[in-house]
Amino acid sequence: MEPLTWTGSIAFLNPLLMIALAALLLSIMVWIIASIFLPEQQIVVNPDGSVSSGGGVRGLIQLALHYSFLASVGLAVAYLVLGVLMGTGAGIIGAISQQFLPVWVALIIMFAMSIAFKRRLGLYGKLYDSPIGMIGFGLVMFWVFTGIFGALDLIVTHDPLTQISGMKNKVPGTPLPNLEDGEYAWYLLGGDNLARDVFSRMVKGAWVVVQIAPLATMFAFMVGITLGLPAGYYGGRFDTFLSFLANLILAFPVILLFYLLVTPEIVATGVPNYMAAVLFVFPILFIGVLLNSRYYTRPNFRTPLLIGVLGVAIWLYLSLISTGGYIINTEAYRIWGLPTYLDLFDIPGGILVVFVSVVFVNSPTVFRIVRGLALDIKTRDYVAAAQTRGEGPWYIMLWEILPNARGPLIVDFCLRIGYTTILLGTLGFFGLGLPPESPDWGSTINEGRKLLSIYLHPALPPAFALLSLVLGLNLLADGLREESLKD
Repeated sequence: MEPLTWTGSIAFLNPLLMIALAALLLSIMVWIIASIFLPEQQIVVNPDGSVSSGGGVRGLIQLALHYSFLASVGLAVAYLVLGVLMGTGAGIIGAISQQFLPVWVALIIMFAMSIAFKRRLGLYGKLYDSPIGMIGFGLVMFWVFTGIFGALDLIVTHDPLTQISGMKNKVPGTPLPNLEDGEYAWYLLGGDNLARDVFSRMVKGAWVVVQIAPLATMFAFMVGITLGLPAGYYGGRFDTFLSFLANLILAFPVILLFYLLVTPEIVATGVPNYMAAVLFVFPILFIGVLLNSRYYTRPNFRTPLLIGVLGVAIWLYLSLISTGGYIINTEAYRIWGLPTYLDLFDIPGGILVVFVSVVFVNSPTVFRIVRGLALDIKTRDYVAAAQTRGEGPWYIMLWEILPNARGPLIVDFCLRIGYTTILLGTLGFFGLGLPPESPDWGSTINEGRKLLSIYLHPALPPAFALLSLVLGLNLLADGLREESLKD
């Protein structure tokens, strides 16, 4: 079986793409130079009162930049469409495009429905008025869908942990030497130094990020909001004490703190399990106080609602912190948690340690942001009006202050997921927390780094995946910030 080339029978598009990209880069450089040396465009007021700008050299440069960008995007779409239709006939790009078909379909459906109903979707719908936000959201959802469909084995071509003889450090597009029935015929992005499929490991690595980064960030926000709101609202010694603790944690270098939390000696003492037992209580407290403050005047509805919601939350909490029925399970002692038949799921020890570490490191920063917003918003007139109506402090904090702080918090949430993704990659790169055979992007980059001067293909795909996801999160945050400022 012949090896695959990168573009196969659609190689005729390569010169056109090179020309479009060269024109785009040239237009960007000329636009930067023109913005420095050329005068700004003249604003012309038309007789009907409308405003327009004159063309001139700057107008021509912007026109060239616009059309070269559209040409580049159009050719990229042509590669993807022809790749999906032709598969391996379009080379490696075609085969990868075809493997990602479930992701393309999911993205098209999501964007089509969101654009159709965007006026009913609040801030999320307004995001589609921002080109930067749409690009960022598209990049983020591409990797979210990749992680989900990859976990369902709809994208991967091989088991990411399986080693195939003769495929060690093979270049992208290399066919398998001894093909068996039902086995994919090529390593699309080559093999690593242990003869594992780089493409499948990159796809499975997305699932690791999708599982940990958003949930860990959400838990950190639960902790930060639950402590930051009363600290900013009440002030005084309570605020001083919590601020001191937050500053104490932030004083440690992040990487050093991670080293301390994930080292085997610390893990063996059960410290991460104790931290999980404490930190994971905060979502339960947040939900309980939120519902109680909202329905405080309707006790007949509030009481059964709290019993049901908190009962399920506590069950999930115990399942989350228990492993094999035990909250703490060390060589010295054990602390019982749940019967095994009630333990819904067991989180692997490495993932739990990383999860707790990320929540612990991010919570103080979120606390300081929420505290600062509460200090500012509590002086507004609508808060004074709520106090005059006789509303309780927690109602004011959760239903008056928090909704009016949602803009900065949503933006920071997106950015913090990016920070968490980088932290996960850093931990994997240093071999901390997650198992050594884990396909997470940091571990894969570290393994490929060892032979980077000889073989580029094992390290570059996960590096580009990490870069594109973090870039998408930053662009999404910019788009959300832009739209939230219009409210």
